Order: sequence, then C-alpha cells, then structure tokens
Amino acid sequence: MTESAARPTLEAVAARAGVSRATVSRVVNGGDGVREPLVERVRRAVEELGYVPNQAARSLVTKRHEAIAVVIAEPETRVFADPFFALQLRGISKELTAHDSQLVLLLTEGRDDHARVGRYLAGGHVDGALVFSLHLDDPLPGLIQGAGVPTVFGGRPGWTDGTPGPVYVDSDNRGGAREAVRHLVGLGRTRIAHITGPLDQTSAADRLDGFRDVMVDADPRLVVESDFTPAGGERAMGELLDRCPDLDAVFAANDLTASGALRVLRERGRRVPEDIAVIGFDDMLPVAEQTDPPLTTIRQDIEEMGRLMARLLLRRLDRGTTHQAETGAPAAVVLPTTLVRRASA
Repeated sequence: MTESAARPTLEAVAARAGVSRATVSRVVNGGDGVREPLVERVRRAVEELGYVPNQAARSLVTKRHEAIAVVIAEPETRVFADPFFALQLRGISKELTAHDSQLVLLLTEGRDDHARVGRYLAGGHVDGALVFSLHLDDPLPGLIQGAGVPTVFGGRPGWTDGTPGPVYVDSDNRGGAREAVRHLVGLGRTRIAHITGPLDQTSAADRLDGFRDVMVDADPRLVVESDFTPAGGERAMGELLDRCPDLDAVFAANDLTASGALRVLRERGRRVPEDIAVIGFDDMLPVAEQTDPPLTTIRQDIEEMGRLMARLLLRRLDRGTTHQAETGAPAAVVLPTTLVRRASA
C-alpha cells in the first residue's frame, strides 16, 4: 500500500503566498482585517495547492457550521414514495449548494424521533432548520423553539403556542381549491365530491375550505377525508361511489389521491371525464401526465417553495437573527397557483 499525499497545510499556503500563517487563517476562515491584495495572494495560493479549510477551525471564527437541518415530519416510507418531497428537497438542495451549505435530512417516525430531532437541533450541529409537513399536534415547533434554532416552515403554521414570528412559505391552497371547483362547476357538474388530505395539516384544511367556499350547500356525504396517498384515494373514491353513485365530479386534494381515485373509477366502469370529471392538486408531472386519462390539476411550484424556504433562512442567518420581527423580512411568502387543463376534466 502506498501512503496518500499529505494534505496542504496553512503553513504551506502561507509560504506560497508570502504571508503569515495568521493572515492565511483569517482569509480562509472568513475573518476581517486583511488588505485586498493579500487576500488575492492567499486565495491564489489556496487554489494552486488545493487547500481545504478545516471546518472546525472555520466554525470557531464564523460561528457558522454551514449546515442546515431539513426536518420532515413524516416516516421515511412516506417521504421516499411521494414525489412532492423529492421536488421540495431538490429546491432546497439547489439553494443550499449555491451558498456552500450542507443539507442534513432528519425524518420523524414517532415520538422518540421527535425527541431525538430536538436534541440534535439543540446540540449546535446546524445553523438553522427547514421544517415541513407538520401536523397540528406535532411537538416539533415547541422543541425547535426550545432549541433556539432559526427556522423557516413549509406550509402555514397551524399552532397557537406563542411561537414568536414564525416564518413560512406556502402556496395559495384555498384559492387553488376554489379555482378547481369553479372549473368543475363551469363544466356543468353539480354533484361535486371532495377527497381531502389529512385535516390535521393546514394545506388539506385550506383546500377543504376552498371547496366549501364554492360548494356552500354541498351534501356532507360528498366529502371524505383521506391521507394524500394513492391508496387513500382508492378507499375514499370507493366510499364516495357507494354513498353517492350519482356524483359527477371529484376534486382530490392532491395528484396522488386523484391517481388512486382514477383507478377505482376505471374498475367501476365509470368514464372520465364523460361520467365523472376528476381534478387534482400539485401538478407533479411524474403523476399528472401518467394517469389515465392525464390529470387536470392545480399547479403549485413545489421546487420553488423549497428554494424560497432555504433563501429566507440563509438571509436570516446572514443577518445574525432568530425571529422574523428582528429582520424586517416577510413573515410569510404565499405562492400563487394555476389551473392546468388536461383530459380528466
């Protein structure tokens, strides 16, 4: 076996640049007080030698770990099966990569995991946290507040525990739902059903509110709660057909639920859209373009939501603040939604 080449040291960079070791340390670890000509000489020597700064030493100077925790309040079986999370993580990863920050993924399977995540965040391993897919009874917001970690949430917060100035990024779930149902009404449909998401999540509750904004006098039997999964969509669609066989349209709370509903309609011999029109929510192309027929849906920019979450957090970290009220930054960014028409409605 051959011994690998030794890594370049601060001393080697100092010798190449013709400056002191202390000067090199200040430049590579983000310190101030070095004249620009010397900074350029050090940077050139770093590049020529391939020097990689020691992150521990850098953290001592900058007080930053250049790492962000991404906390998804769902089990791994759900996270890795749902393209929504992949799209949001892609947006987050792109933004963090552009700012030379690392993504640390934390998932929660149960109460023990909540405590573990809280301990990790309180341990000073990361600079901040991006948290999404929270449920109303989730203890994570309180644990995060106790950890004192700057945080941006994905989705409108639904808790009222006194957490100061929560910053979040969301889509116009209620407005998008209204547009979906108005589209179905415009097609002449009158018996419109809604398959909801889990109503302990604000996105699902807001979409149900949007449905009710338009269908003010809807038959309560036409609303069935589900869980944002294809299997949940299948169960809910079967229940709706048994309850109300005369329904003529379905607004599903997301594309995966709609895909499950479409399978049941096909099995039951119902034509889409001739007998029953179907519309979803998300416009996740791996789902919406592959259903039979292709799915009319409400588009939200999931990847951009992730990018904005990361961008807001990084701005807060650059300003050295914890709460929104201290930064003057917006407490909420709500992205618009649009109707995408395909063959199902």
